[in-house]
Order: sequence, then C-alpha cells, then structure tokens
Amino acid sequence: MFILKKQDVEISTIQHPKRDQQIPVLHYQGQTFRLISVFKASQEEEARALWRDFTDNQGKACVLLEEPERFSVWGKIRLDQLSSDTGDRARLDVFTKASILLLQAVYMDIEDFLGSRQAALFKKEITATLQQWQFPQVASPEEVKNLLEMNPHKEQVPNWQEHHIITLLHELHRLGKGYFGNTNFAHSVVDKLQGMPEEERSLFLGWLNQSPLSKLWH
Repeated sequence: MFILKKQDVEISTIQHPKRDQQIPVLHYQGQTFRLISVFKASQEEEARALWRDFTDNQGKACVLLEEPERFSVWGKIRLDQLSSDTGDRARLDVFTKASILLLQAVYMDIEDFLGSRQAALFKKEITATLQQWQFPQVASPEEVKNLLEMNPHKEQVPNWQEHHIITLLHELHRLGKGYFGNTNFAHSVVDKLQGMPEEERSLFLGWLNQSPLSKLWH
C-alpha cells in the first residue's frame, strides 16, 4: 500500500491494554500500523516480498518503511484491536513453541554434522540476533542457552508476538544457509515438529503455508 521513509511517519509506543508490554506503532495520515517484521538493510528483497505478499495476495493495508540501516513492514490496525491482540495468546504460544523446536533442530544438526565449535558459534550468532531485535525474555546468553535446551512442550515459552516469530524464522533460515551451504535443513518441517500434538502442528503449518515463510520452510 505505502512505501515510506522515516520522515514521512511518526513512530511511538503504546501500552498494551492487557499486559505489561510496550507495542511499537506507526502513524501515517491518521492511520495506525503495527510492526509485523524487521529486516536488515541487506534484506531489501525479502522485505519487499513480504510487503507485496500482504498487500497483493492477502489484501492487507501495509507500510514498507525504508530506513538507512533497515527495512520494516507494518500492518494497519485499529487501536481497539489491541485488546484482542493479533490472535489470542494460545495461538501465539503454539507458533512460538514450533519456532523454538525448529531453532533447536537446526542447532542440533549443526552440532551433529559440523561439530561443537560451529555449534558454539551459531549459539553466539543467534544470541546477537535475538538481542538485536529485542526479543522478550531472551536478553542474555544464559536465557538463549535455556531456549536451546528447554522442553517447549512442558515449559512456559517466551511471550512473543507474531512479528517476533516471523523475524526468528527469517534469521534462522539465513544463518542455517550460511552454516550448511544449502537450504536442505529447512525441508521436512513436519518431521521436525513430530513431538507436537497434531492439532497444534496443523495450526502452525496452516499459518506457515499461508505466509511468505512457506518459500523458506517447507
């Protein structure tokens, strides 16, 4: 819908009505948009692809914000929608659980096939990525270590939003491709999620297949 630059918009944060959480919002010509995903400056193609998918294929009103150091995609909302959040918490917890399982699968594959030194390097890189995008509840290396070792079926998963999950899966694919030299690790997602209840797995795969991430993970 819109391709804008920082000087065209006003960005602020508002308090979530139900949780102790600040939410970034973008204001443009009397309309309000909520952050969906963030991309590095080198990921312009991926940012434009996500923006086009939301606008052309899904008919959503979106902003692609161009900044010198990054690109970001924002979806139009009404402020009263925030009380229901973008999907209920249970749905987002399922998506978070699935993304953690995929993260753990890639980490274990790196350790198994490339060795402990490469696994340690991956852990360092994924920690930097999660810190850069300010993921809730994984601010320290110790918390990231717990994320890689936790059992998401039995333990409480972090309180992430949909844009965190999208960003993690984008970044995980980019890092994995760098370590393995190909994208085979991103195939057979179903196999990596065998431990999930069938209903939860189907919910996540349905969401994944309808998103641009389906081109990366399948």
